[in-house]
Amino acid sequence: MSQRKEFYERFGHFIEKIEPLLPSSPDEIDWSKPAFRWRQKSYFGVELGTLEPIVEVAFVDPKNIQNVERQKEILLSNTEQFVKGLPANNVLLTGARGTGKSSLIRSCLSKFYPEGLRLIEVDKADLKYLGEITALVRTRPEKFIIFCDDLSFEPGEAAYKALKAILDGSISASSENMIIYATSNRRHLMPEKMQDNLACGMDETGLIHPAETVEEQMSLSERFGLWLSFYPFSQEEFLRIAEGWTRHFNGPINEEWKVEALQFALQRGSRSGRVAYQFARDWTGRNKLKNDK
Repeated sequence: MSQRKEFYERFGHFIEKIEPLLPSSPDEIDWSKPAFRWRQKSYFGVELGTLEPIVEVAFVDPKNIQNVERQKEILLSNTEQFVKGLPANNVLLTGARGTGKSSLIRSCLSKFYPEGLRLIEVDKADLKYLGEITALVRTRPEKFIIFCDDLSFEPGEAAYKALKAILDGSISASSENMIIYATSNRRHLMPEKMQDNLACGMDETGLIHPAETVEEQMSLSERFGLWLSFYPFSQEEFLRIAEGWTRHFNGPINEEWKVEALQFALQRGSRSGRVAYQFARDWTGRNKLKNDK
């Protein structure tokens, strides 16, 4: 009898030690958090996924995103439709790096979080678990943006077909309280090769028929209801963004500031919004440190 009691006690201690390592059940998830990250982990040889709250969310005020007013208006309007239970589209944001694609999506969370919007960040490798994520949030009253950043695929990746199914191809995969926002530097999300275009054919009427590879490349991006394109900034636009961020950090604006801003962009080989933000932080920090000394 004592051996059985000792066994149960040791087993109880074992359960207490491994319990914190196990994934949270849906009832244990704190849905009041604004953003989550999907994590796939191995537990004793079994793959299980869970939603982990993001401790410090990088909120972005829509007012701080400049020179993409049209894209901002469309995305905020689509998000408002979604939050209010009206028809809305999945969105693909493509174009030059550092032009505010990801920041614009985070600004939607900043604006509509009080109205029940939540964001779930999903890595490309974990897109094959979209069905599990959908099942997890389907009965929740909140609205969820599935955020896929810097999305691109190589031929044969499993995540490609999973995303394709969730966007349009699978009836069971859809959910009214979930929408997908993705960013990419590629318009069609897959690498385009010259030989794919050479394989295109033309019938006797002159109608061009894309090759199967090209059709496959285009079929995924076409499943996004909205395409928003972002373009490199001019010098004037870059300086305007840098000035906005410098004022945000309470940094000085003078003739030296303009020269240093352009030199900073030249050294980085880019006049993107990201570079403007980085310059504003560097310039403001250096000047405040100089004044303190």
